[in-house]
Amino acid sequence: MLNRKQRLLLKKIVSLFSVIRGYNIPIIILAQYLSAVFILAPDKGALSVLLDVDLFLLVFASAITIASGYIINNFYDSQKDLINRPNKSMLDRLVSQSTKLKVYFVLNFIAALLALLVSFKVFLFFSAYIFLIWFYSHKIKKYTVIGNLTATLMAVIPFFAITLHYYYSLTFEEIINNRSHFAVIFAHAAFLSLLILIREMIKDLENIKGDLVSEYQTIPVRFGENVSKQIITVLTILTIFPVYILIDVYDVGYMDIYFYVALIGLIFFLSYLWKSNSKEHYLLLHNLLKFLIVSGVFCIVLIDPSVLWNGKRWLMNV
Repeated sequence: MLNRKQRLLLKKIVSLFSVIRGYNIPIIILAQYLSAVFILAPDKGALSVLLDVDLFLLVFASAITIASGYIINNFYDSQKDLINRPNKSMLDRLVSQSTKLKVYFVLNFIAALLALLVSFKVFLFFSAYIFLIWFYSHKIKKYTVIGNLTATLMAVIPFFAITLHYYYSLTFEEIINNRSHFAVIFAHAAFLSLLILIREMIKDLENIKGDLVSEYQTIPVRFGENVSKQIITVLTILTIFPVYILIDVYDVGYMDIYFYVALIGLIFFLSYLWKSNSKEHYLLLHNLLKFLIVSGVFCIVLIDPSVLWNGKRWLMNV
């Protein structure tokens, strides 16, 4: 049996895990590695990608930076979360605000150090990323539209970082010669970005009470739920374009099954969206989008499973 101090320590560890959303971090790491293996560098093979030390440092610097971002976001949203997420908020409050800040600075220091081990340019990149996360949490997220767009940008920046890792040295001519490869990368990024942006707008509908009290100028607060739903509908329809590019123009192997299922899920999402009028309804829609995003990570393997044991330039045959 644990004594009182041990139980308290365990509760604080669980609380800190909740604050940094530790359940998301492994998914982010997996998503970056699968993107590297199957989309960014399918010609190298899985083992070569996994043994890339610089990529390892980039991936873990990204994961640690995101974890610190959750902390600073939690720090600034503590009052709002009491309204929107009372149960999670009470768990998060087992760790003091001062402790959260200390962990935040330690994590940022570790992330910056890992980035510096790669190169000074990568260090500057992550320093800017850390600053952007802080500025978003402190100021930007309170403003209409720009808050949603910035949140989406921050979510895809880690994938942008590993894309630069593989392609920063390419000349313009080399990029043109491999334009089909980059078109596929852009289409994947566009689909993911749209899903994340839609999810951010659903979160605004879900958290409208707390946003009103905290004076956040989100789209539902300023223009109403119907306008927000109209924008979400347009964004959902736009997902058809990157899906069309990936399925009909280029070859993504068996991952086209995922995109067909995702489109069916988004049709259900839209029909349910216009019937929704409560936090519980929006939470269901939020979880559906989260499922589509997470399942999309695992379905990247369907592009070409043979890449796991044998590098293959599948994009060159597009």
